[in-house]
Amino acid sequence: MFYYNYLLYNNIKNRFYVGYTSDLKDRIIKHNQGLVQSTKPHRPWILIYYEACLNKKDAMRREKYLKTNQGQRLIKRRLKEYFFDIRNSSSG
Repeated sequence: MFYYNYLLYNNIKNRFYVGYTSDLKDRIIKHNQGLVQSTKPHRPWILIYYEACLNKKDAMRREKYLKTNQGQRLIKRRLKEYFFDIRNSSSG
């Protein structure tokens, strides 16, 4: 079984959410249905990044890292073109 770290983004409110789960599709549905307390007020969410881990401990460790400043910088570098496209499409 895989565990997934994921990054959700709300382009209306410019908000991010990092989490982990063993069922990625179901978890995103729950976020967008308002069933996750921490993300309920910031819907709708779109999945912009995910990665797989082989066990839960690794996924939990990776989630913790991705929530740090260093982890956020890594994500922004990794998704540089995505964020570039968002900025350019909203300004024109």
